[in-house]
Amino acid sequence: MQTITEPERQIDVVHKTEVLVVGSGPGGLPAALASARAGAQTTLVERFGCFGGNITVVGVEGMHWYRHEQTVESNGIVREFEDSAKEHGAAVPESQSLSYEIDSEGFKLVADRMVEEAGIHPMLHRQFVAPIMEGTRIVGIITESKAGREAILAERVIDATGDADVAARAGAPTTKPPVEDLMAASVMFHVAGVDKKKFMEGVKANPQTYADWAGGGEWELETSGKEDALFSPFLKKPFDQAIKAGMIPPHLTTIAGTWGAVHDTGEMTYMNLVHLDGVDGTDPRSLTRSEMEGRKQAMLAIEALRAFSPGCDGIRLRNFGMSIGIRDTRKVDCLYNMTEQDVREQARFDDSIGIFPEFIDGYGLLILPTTGRYFHMPYRNLLPKGVQNLLIAGRCTGGDRISHAATRNMACCAVGGQGAGIAAALSLQQECDLTDLPVSAIQAELTRQGARWQ
Repeated sequence: MQTITEPERQIDVVHKTEVLVVGSGPGGLPAALASARAGAQTTLVERFGCFGGNITVVGVEGMHWYRHEQTVESNGIVREFEDSAKEHGAAVPESQSLSYEIDSEGFKLVADRMVEEAGIHPMLHRQFVAPIMEGTRIVGIITESKAGREAILAERVIDATGDADVAARAGAPTTKPPVEDLMAASVMFHVAGVDKKKFMEGVKANPQTYADWAGGGEWELETSGKEDALFSPFLKKPFDQAIKAGMIPPHLTTIAGTWGAVHDTGEMTYMNLVHLDGVDGTDPRSLTRSEMEGRKQAMLAIEALRAFSPGCDGIRLRNFGMSIGIRDTRKVDCLYNMTEQDVREQARFDDSIGIFPEFIDGYGLLILPTTGRYFHMPYRNLLPKGVQNLLIAGRCTGGDRISHAATRNMACCAVGGQGAGIAAALSLQQECDLTDLPVSAIQAELTRQGARWQ
């Protein structure tokens, strides 16, 4: 490969902070809020023009769709997201659970308000490009923006990029499955023009359950059995009919999935129907191809719904998410890496910094938390090997295939994020390394912030 040599240059230090969170998604936004509420000077860097990540950028509006009567949750900041969205008119009841669907556009305002009230220093429109290292200690980052390259210095850094961008470039060991083994990516979209009455009559006339998620490709779903009779807002038959009618190419059998809510205004939101295999979220070439292909498939899905789904005769595209939704890329090798047994068998850890219900969703497996079971998340799972001053928050924490199908979920990312933010702040206050911080101090602050860790 041909290369060039960049000339040496001086980069302005534009900001100094105690705790720097890189990425404001379901892991990063709770990390920044928790850090600021624990008393640390906190800065939040985000490459897009809004906070919220998967919620606002991708349009994944169902953070808690696993919730049933017996579900045991961590509460804390992740529950606050939902409650604040409801309070500000940015949430509606979710179709398949006891949760609320968070409006992706309205949550931009909710997140802004939370950031401002916490006193966080916001830095939007800045792309992380490199860590600033002193030996094996990270002391800041370099960003790229319309203003060029800028340096931000920090005493603690939290990698909430989702893809372990900071950790990988800082020298922490990471793994990534072969591209053919990665979870499918999604292009989210919303539609308008639905006749709600007719659509819901069609749903009642032909109710779908999780047992119906069978029949080829993405939809060969394994459950524990207790999920099979539960209602699911699953749409597949219109797309099978469209394939038979020649409207959809026969190889696109994975156009199927769920809708989130149907509004009185005729909007149908959180359309999770396009699933693309073979997408490498760390490769811009792969992302480019997939964004374009995903939008094409979404339009095929809309045409099929218009032709074969009751109440959808007049539907039209309202909007796409700003970015494709990635579920699976790099994972950091941490001091402890989660296992399938941990998430299946209610793992308990002395260094727990949060709990998450027995919710496993991915790689063809779905287990919903309907019986009160939950597992602990250990603090060691936030600490990468090989790099000091760095914490991991979000879906890139270490774990095996099935544990990732649990911990990659947005609400679980928020649980780890809140623990990471608190740990960063308290380690500065106690003037100790992250690895020497008493976990009891993190747990006490989690309790003060309304989160459950045991």
